[in-house]
Amino acid sequence: MSPTSNGASKLFVLDTNVILHDAQCLYAFQEHDIALPITVLEELDKFKKGHSDINFQAREFLRNLDALVGELVSERGASLGPGLGFVRVVLSRAVDDRIREVFLRDEPDNRIVNAALVLQRENPNRSVILVSKDTNIRLKAKALGVVANDYTRDSLESLDKLYRGIREVSASSETINLFYQEGEGPGADALSMIEDPKPNENFILKNGSKSVLARYRDGHYSRIEKTKCYGISPRNAEQNFALSALIDPEIKLVTLVGKAGTGKTLLALAAALHCRKEYRQILLARPVVPLSNRDLGFLPGDVQAKLDPYMQPLYDNLNVIRNQYSDSQGEGRKIQEMLENEKLVITPLAYIRGRSLQKIFFIVDEAQNLTPHEVKTIITRAGEGTKIVFTGDIRQIDHPYLDSRSNGLSHLISRMVGQSLYSHITLERGERSELADLASELL
Repeated sequence: MSPTSNGASKLFVLDTNVILHDAQCLYAFQEHDIALPITVLEELDKFKKGHSDINFQAREFLRNLDALVGELVSERGASLGPGLGFVRVVLSRAVDDRIREVFLRDEPDNRIVNAALVLQRENPNRSVILVSKDTNIRLKAKALGVVANDYTRDSLESLDKLYRGIREVSASSETINLFYQEGEGPGADALSMIEDPKPNENFILKNGSKSVLARYRDGHYSRIEKTKCYGISPRNAEQNFALSALIDPEIKLVTLVGKAGTGKTLLALAAALHCRKEYRQILLARPVVPLSNRDLGFLPGDVQAKLDPYMQPLYDNLNVIRNQYSDSQGEGRKIQEMLENEKLVITPLAYIRGRSLQKIFFIVDEAQNLTPHEVKTIITRAGEGTKIVFTGDIRQIDHPYLDSRSNGLSHLISRMVGQSLYSHITLERGERSELADLASELL
């Protein structure tokens, strides 16, 4: 592919996983050109059918590619539009000697690297860059002298700058007393030391040994009182903020982020049960991401037996709530009745696709394993009266092509800051046990 009007334009070679991550990726490279190895189209053909997010992305991309005017296999390719580059499909070429010497097997990854090597040889005066979400294929390419980058269109610049939802601020003793006396603090002017407060942002106002928990909304600060939900009491300020947001009917979207043992899922489930009369159903779901790359098909049993190990942590949290009550108390029996009547449903996330989410308290656990597009798909299905809660640990990701900066949960937090319907809380204090906290820190 020869340079377009700009002789310095680059040539990006796309891997299949970039397309499965973002069907609109063709329009992310500005004036630069794009090459699609024919192997990528072969792989996309395998993903056309199905109901998961990657199937949607494959179909959407192929429709977009088909709609482009121009010869995709020509030397120049098809124009992507004003101010953008060109895209073309690169047909199979003779295997580069370096590929033949190093790799023993003929497989898609090696063919894609080979396409980048051939294009690099044919375009000596041009930067040829392989773009892939797969760390291993990037390492292969770099070992053979090809520049290889991750696809970072929807990645955060820095995880350190991610909104926490909680700030600790020094305040006068009189200000703190006013919160306890009135339930609300002084006007925003009296707390002018707080810079750019966000809607539903939480504050720990301190003065020596005195402190008060407050939330900012509609230009003023109100006190957050300790709330007990279905037998579960908050053990620290972070959990207090979380429960308050979870039961607040004005907040329709909540994200809870924290390491294992901080109580994310337990708090969300307890709040849902506390508010159960306001909703038609409680849905608790999580994405199924097999560990160690073991597909579900390798596990014994029918579909339900295969899925049970992935859903068990959710049942464990439910049992913690049940154990707050004796057998003779109605609250414990009510949980079992809700399960039997499907007022409380625990399910793999894929099983709720296509459902109408009307007046539902919807908890999505392990949301760090979702792509930005999957998160968007879930939220845009929310009907009237629905509340959605995403929980997860953005530093503990099982998805092979996501990381702490590119996963859907981080993306959601960064985009929703400042919205009046949204609240985020970062949970940092582990409350599971002293042993669990020690393991989280040291192992």
